[in-house]
Amino acid sequence: MSLSDIQSGIAQAAQQAGRDSGSVTLLAVSKVQPNDRVQSVLEQGHRVFGENYVQETADKWPAWRASFPDVRVHMIGPLQSNKARQAMGLFDAIHSVDRPKLAKTIARLAQELGQCPDLFIQVNTGAEPQKAGILPQDTDQFIAECRSMDLPVQGLMCIPPVEEESSLHFALLAKIAARNGLTGLSMGMSDDYQKAIAFGATHVRVGSAIFGARDYNR
Repeated sequence: MSLSDIQSGIAQAAQQAGRDSGSVTLLAVSKVQPNDRVQSVLEQGHRVFGENYVQETADKWPAWRASFPDVRVHMIGPLQSNKARQAMGLFDAIHSVDRPKLAKTIARLAQELGQCPDLFIQVNTGAEPQKAGILPQDTDQFIAECRSMDLPVQGLMCIPPVEEESSLHFALLAKIAARNGLTGLSMGMSDDYQKAIAFGATHVRVGSAIFGARDYNR
Protein backbone atom coordinates (compact mmCIF):
# COMPACT_ATOMS: atom_id res chain seq x y z
CA MET A 1 0.00 0.00 0.00
CA SER A 2 1.08 3.63 -0.34
CA LEU A 3 0.27 7.07 0.98
CA SER A 4 -1.96 7.74 -2.02
CA ASP A 5 -3.81 4.45 -1.46
CA ILE A 6 -4.60 5.43 2.14
CA GLN A 7 -5.64 8.93 1.09
CA SER A 8 -7.98 7.43 -1.51
CA GLY A 9 -9.38 5.04 1.09
CA ILE A 10 -10.07 7.94 3.45
CA ALA A 11 -11.78 9.94 0.71
CA GLN A 12 -13.94 6.96 -0.27
CA ALA A 13 -14.93 6.19 3.33
CA ALA A 14 -15.78 9.83 3.97
CA GLN A 15 -17.91 10.00 0.84
CA GLN A 16 -19.80 6.85 1.85
CA ALA A 17 -20.45 8.41 5.25
CA GLY A 18 -21.70 11.63 3.69
CA ARG A 19 -18.70 13.55 4.96
CA ASP A 20 -16.10 15.83 3.42
CA SER A 21 -12.75 14.05 3.14
CA GLY A 22 -11.17 17.21 4.51
CA SER A 23 -12.86 16.51 7.84
CA VAL A 24 -10.52 13.55 8.40
CA THR A 25 -6.86 14.08 9.29
CA LEU A 26 -4.45 11.28 8.45
CA LEU A 27 -1.76 10.81 11.08
CA ALA A 28 1.09 9.03 9.32
CA VAL A 29 2.56 7.03 12.21
CA SER A 30 6.29 7.36 11.74
CA LYS A 31 7.54 5.80 14.99
CA VAL A 32 10.58 3.53 14.57
CA GLN A 33 10.64 4.14 10.81
CA PRO A 34 13.88 4.77 8.89
CA ASN A 35 14.48 8.40 8.08
CA ASP A 36 14.47 7.81 4.33
CA ARG A 37 10.90 6.46 4.48
CA VAL A 38 9.69 9.46 6.48
CA GLN A 39 11.55 11.83 4.16
CA SER A 40 9.81 10.24 1.18
CA VAL A 41 6.36 10.83 2.70
CA LEU A 42 7.31 14.42 3.50
CA GLU A 43 8.43 14.94 -0.08
CA GLN A 44 5.06 13.61 -1.28
CA GLY A 45 3.48 16.55 0.53
CA HIS A 46 2.10 14.92 3.67
CA ARG A 47 2.49 17.07 6.76
CA VAL A 48 0.78 15.43 9.76
CA PHE A 49 2.58 12.65 11.61
CA GLY A 50 2.07 10.55 14.72
CA GLU A 51 4.85 9.56 17.11
CA ASN A 52 4.88 7.40 20.25
CA TYR A 53 8.10 8.36 21.97
CA VAL A 54 9.28 11.71 23.28
CA GLN A 55 12.98 11.04 22.86
CA GLU A 56 12.66 9.69 19.31
CA THR A 57 10.64 12.77 18.37
CA ALA A 58 13.24 15.06 19.92
CA ASP A 59 15.99 13.32 17.98
CA LYS A 60 14.48 13.47 14.51
CA TRP A 61 11.73 16.07 14.11
CA PRO A 62 13.40 19.45 14.86
CA ALA A 63 15.52 19.14 11.72
CA TRP A 64 12.55 18.21 9.56
CA ARG A 65 10.51 21.06 11.01
CA ALA A 66 13.26 23.43 9.90
CA SER A 67 12.91 22.15 6.32
CA PHE A 68 9.12 21.69 6.40
CA PRO A 69 7.78 24.41 8.74
CA ASP A 70 4.14 23.43 8.20
CA VAL A 71 4.67 19.95 9.65
CA ARG A 72 2.47 18.93 12.58
CA VAL A 73 3.50 16.12 14.93
CA HIS A 74 0.99 14.44 17.25
CA MET A 75 1.84 12.39 20.34
CA ILE A 76 -0.18 9.17 20.17
CA GLY A 77 1.72 6.98 22.65
CA PRO A 78 1.65 6.93 26.46
CA LEU A 79 3.17 9.99 28.10
CA GLN A 80 5.01 9.90 31.39
CA SER A 81 4.36 12.90 33.60
CA ASN A 82 8.09 13.57 33.97
CA LYS A 83 8.35 13.98 30.19
CA ALA A 84 5.36 16.28 29.85
CA ARG A 85 7.42 19.48 29.74
CA GLN A 86 9.54 18.19 26.88
CA ALA A 87 6.47 16.83 25.08
CA MET A 88 4.71 20.18 25.22
CA GLY A 89 7.57 21.73 23.30
CA LEU A 90 7.67 18.99 20.68
CA PHE A 91 4.07 18.14 19.83
CA ASP A 92 1.21 20.07 18.29
CA ALA A 93 -1.30 17.69 19.89
CA ILE A 94 -1.25 15.01 22.58
CA HIS A 95 -3.78 12.19 22.10
CA SER A 96 -2.98 10.25 25.27
CA VAL A 97 -4.17 12.28 28.25
CA ASP A 98 -5.15 9.22 30.26
CA ARG A 99 -5.11 10.06 33.98
CA PRO A 100 -5.66 12.95 36.43
CA LYS A 101 -1.98 13.25 37.40
CA LEU A 102 -0.94 13.86 33.80
CA ALA A 103 -3.76 16.37 33.26
CA LYS A 104 -2.72 18.34 36.34
CA THR A 105 0.91 18.33 35.22
CA ILE A 106 -0.01 19.61 31.76
CA ALA A 107 -2.24 22.30 33.28
CA ARG A 108 0.56 23.52 35.52
CA LEU A 109 3.04 23.58 32.65
CA ALA A 110 0.55 25.32 30.36
CA GLN A 111 0.22 28.15 32.88
CA GLU A 112 3.99 28.35 33.23
CA LEU A 113 4.76 28.18 29.51
CA GLY A 114 1.80 30.19 28.26
CA GLN A 115 0.90 27.60 25.65
CA CYS A 116 -0.46 24.09 25.37
CA PRO A 117 -0.86 21.55 22.57
CA ASP A 118 -4.34 20.43 21.60
CA LEU A 119 -5.39 17.58 23.87
CA PHE A 120 -7.33 14.36 23.39
CA ILE A 121 -8.45 12.23 26.32
CA GLN A 122 -7.69 8.55 25.94
CA VAL A 123 -10.68 6.38 26.84
CA ASN A 124 -10.24 2.70 27.69
CA THR A 125 -13.45 1.70 25.94
CA GLY A 126 -12.83 -2.00 26.53
CA ALA A 127 -12.00 -1.56 30.22
CA GLU A 128 -8.83 -3.58 29.61
CA PRO A 129 -6.71 -3.77 32.79
CA GLN A 130 -3.44 -3.72 30.85
CA LYS A 131 -4.39 -0.66 28.79
CA ALA A 132 -4.16 3.02 29.71
CA GLY A 133 -7.12 5.35 29.55
CA ILE A 134 -10.07 6.70 31.48
CA LEU A 135 -12.89 4.21 31.93
CA PRO A 136 -16.04 5.13 29.98
CA GLN A 137 -18.11 5.68 33.11
CA ASP A 138 -15.51 8.12 34.46
CA THR A 139 -14.96 10.09 31.27
CA ASP A 140 -17.64 12.77 31.72
CA GLN A 141 -16.23 13.75 35.10
CA PHE A 142 -12.65 13.73 33.81
CA ILE A 143 -13.57 15.98 30.87
CA ALA A 144 -15.17 18.41 33.32
CA GLU A 145 -12.06 18.36 35.51
CA CYS A 146 -9.81 19.07 32.52
CA ARG A 147 -12.04 21.95 31.43
CA SER A 148 -11.96 23.38 34.95
CA MET A 149 -8.16 23.58 34.56
CA ASP A 150 -8.58 25.46 31.23
CA LEU A 151 -7.05 22.60 29.28
CA PRO A 152 -7.74 22.72 25.52
CA VAL A 153 -9.53 19.37 25.22
CA GLN A 154 -10.40 18.88 21.56
CA GLY A 155 -11.69 15.33 21.63
CA LEU A 156 -11.33 11.71 22.65
CA MET A 157 -9.08 8.84 21.59
CA CYS A 158 -9.45 5.08 21.84
CA ILE A 159 -7.71 1.85 20.87
CA PRO A 160 -10.32 -0.93 20.75
CA PRO A 161 -9.50 -4.43 22.03
CA VAL A 162 -8.03 -6.48 19.19
CA GLU A 163 -10.43 -9.38 19.70
CA GLU A 164 -13.62 -7.30 19.66
CA GLU A 165 -15.59 -5.58 16.91
CA SER A 166 -14.05 -2.12 16.70
CA SER A 167 -17.27 -0.47 15.50
CA LEU A 168 -18.84 -0.95 18.94
CA HIS A 169 -15.99 0.99 20.52
CA PHE A 170 -16.05 3.73 17.88
CA ALA A 171 -19.78 4.18 18.48
CA LEU A 172 -19.24 4.39 22.24
CA LEU A 173 -16.47 6.97 21.88
CA ALA A 174 -18.60 9.07 19.53
CA LYS A 175 -21.51 8.96 21.98
CA ILE A 176 -19.34 10.13 24.90
CA ALA A 177 -17.86 12.92 22.79
CA ALA A 178 -21.24 14.13 21.55
CA ARG A 179 -22.79 14.44 24.99
CA ASN A 180 -19.77 16.46 26.13
CA GLY A 181 -19.75 18.78 23.12
CA LEU A 182 -16.46 17.45 21.75
CA THR A 183 -15.91 17.18 18.00
CA GLY A 184 -12.52 15.45 17.85
CA LEU A 185 -12.44 11.66 17.55
CA SER A 186 -9.00 10.06 17.28
CA MET A 187 -9.80 6.47 16.35
CA GLY A 188 -9.09 3.95 13.64
CA MET A 189 -5.84 2.42 12.43
CA SER A 190 -4.63 0.56 9.35
CA ASP A 191 -7.17 -2.28 9.61
CA ASP A 192 -10.24 -0.33 10.62
CA TYR A 193 -9.86 3.35 9.74
CA GLN A 194 -12.69 3.16 7.21
CA LYS A 195 -15.07 1.87 9.89
CA ALA A 196 -13.87 4.65 12.20
CA ILE A 197 -14.63 7.29 9.59
CA ALA A 198 -18.18 5.95 9.31
CA PHE A 199 -18.57 6.64 13.04
CA GLY A 200 -17.16 10.16 12.82
CA ALA A 201 -13.38 9.83 13.21
CA THR A 202 -11.59 13.12 12.69
CA HIS A 203 -8.09 11.64 13.09
CA VAL A 204 -7.02 8.21 11.88
CA ARG A 205 -3.64 6.65 12.67
CA VAL A 206 -1.96 4.67 9.90
CA GLY A 207 1.67 3.57 9.98
CA SER A 208 3.01 0.41 8.39
CA ALA A 209 0.47 0.54 5.56
CA ILE A 210 2.18 3.77 4.48
CA PHE A 211 5.80 3.26 5.49
CA GLY A 212 6.19 -0.52 5.45
CA ALA A 213 6.81 -2.90 8.32
CA ARG A 214 8.78 -1.60 11.30
CA ASP A 215 12.07 -3.21 12.28
CA TYR A 216 12.38 -2.82 16.04
CA ASN A 217 15.77 -4.58 16.01
CA ARG A 218 17.58 -2.32 13.60
